[in-house]
Parts: sequence; C-alpha cells; structure tokens
Amino acid sequence: METLPLFHRIAGQPVIVLGEGAAAEAKRRLVERAGGVVIAEIQRGIDEGARLAFIAHENDAAMESDAIRLRCAGLLVNVTDRPALCDFTVPSVLERGPVLVAVGTGGVSAGLAKALRLRLEALLPPSLGELAGAISALRERLRQWYPDPTLRRRALDDALAPGGALDLLDGGSAARARDWKPTKSGDSAQTSSVVEIVLCSPDPDDLTLRQARLLGSADAVCHEAAVPEAILLRARADAVRLPPGADSARIEGLVVRLTVRWDQDPNA
Repeated sequence: METLPLFHRIAGQPVIVLGEGAAAEAKRRLVERAGGVVIAEIQRGIDEGARLAFIAHENDAAMESDAIRLRCAGLLVNVTDRPALCDFTVPSVLERGPVLVAVGTGGVSAGLAKALRLRLEALLPPSLGELAGAISALRERLRQWYPDPTLRRRALDDALAPGGALDLLDGGSAARARDWKPTKSGDSAQTSSVVEIVLCSPDPDDLTLRQARLLGSADAVCHEAAVPEAILLRARADAVRLPPGADSARIEGLVVRLTVRWDQDPNA
C-alpha cells in the first residue's frame, strides 16, 4: 500500500479548486458537499490558509505549473487524470449517514473504484447509518458494562459479526440496537483466549472465513518469521505483533498464533 487512507474534515475550511469545465465543476461540488469553501484563486487560497487544492485545467503545462506552485506553498494537490502529479487521490464514496466507505485505486482506475462501490451499494443496507447512530448512543452504557476497552471492543465485535445480535448486513439490526445489551454469561469478550491458525499456503485468499475473521479481530498476533506480510496485513493495524514463543499471558483479549505448514493439505 503506497497511500494512507484518511478522512479529512474540511467543513468551513478554504479549498482551492482551479480550472473550468465538467471536471473542475465536479471537484467544486465534491468540496461543497463536504462543507468546504471553494477558492478559485491560488494566492487568495494560500493567504486564507487552504491545505488542499484540486487542479482541473485542460492545459497540461498550466496543471504542472500550478501543481508545483501549490506544493511549494505546502498544500496537498490533486491533479485530474494525472496521478503522477497527485499528493492524494479522490476515492469513490459510498455514504450511509455517518458511515462512509471509500474505494480507491491510487489513481489507477476511477472506473474500477466506481464499479466496486456500486457492488457495495447493493450489499450494505440503507439502515446502516441508523445502526451507527444507535451504537453511538450506546457508548456510555457499553463503558459501564465493560470498563476494559479490549473487552468492550470484543463484545461489540461479536454483536456486529455475521449472525450476531447487531449483524451489520441485517436491515433489522438498527431497530434492535436501541434495546441491545450483551449477554455476559458465556460472552467471548469476558475472557482472554489463544487460537492457533496453521497456514497451509502463503496466499491470504486461502484463509478460511473463520481464520480471516479471527485474524481480523485479534488483539495480538504471534507469528513465525516465514509468515508473509500479505497475511499479516489481514490483521488489525493496531494489533500487537509478537515473536514465536512469546508469553501471551499478559495480553488481554484474543491472541492468534500463526504457524507455517506449507506441506500440509488445507483440505485434509
């Protein structure tokens, strides 16, 4: 991954948008939809403290010249259809209330990003934003039920998982969330646990659904040096990484141990 995905708050902030025509107009609408203030002049935008700039000139020389000037002034720049000149790219965005799903390809193909976003549109229920609001309203009660943040996160993970009480793909979860309370008895969030995953292939796509779910929710990952980075990237970015044989007793929550057995048949 050569880019760091971020959500940038621009409400009430100046954003430079240069150019004329359909491409420039699309960037203006994008900025205004997010609450930003469009500035069409470079020096004015710099003077007013703009941090982002979109360039959509039809003339290549003008695009390059303005990109250099703005970058030298400390702004992050996006140049339409010129990924090599971009400090950031604009993803295809799926919006469900406060939930935003951004699909990007690093400027390689906007069409591919849009196609994937449309597939996700059909998958995610319209009530997902309502579910997010209900979960936000539960925040204080969750802190009371689970003072420990690790246990709190795991309880919510269990509820949002497929088939869980608040399954995020179930359109009825938003209504249930208003009265939801986790069941403490037998709740997996109450205890620490260690799960071993034997890897029979270096390809992350060969992980079973259960293995991928465990790895994605682990609080710590203990792995051999031979485990490929492509598989480790399926874990949470904030999951603790431990060397082989490390004492996991001090880790609260789920610990996944990854061992390599390339010679085993995964279907055996």
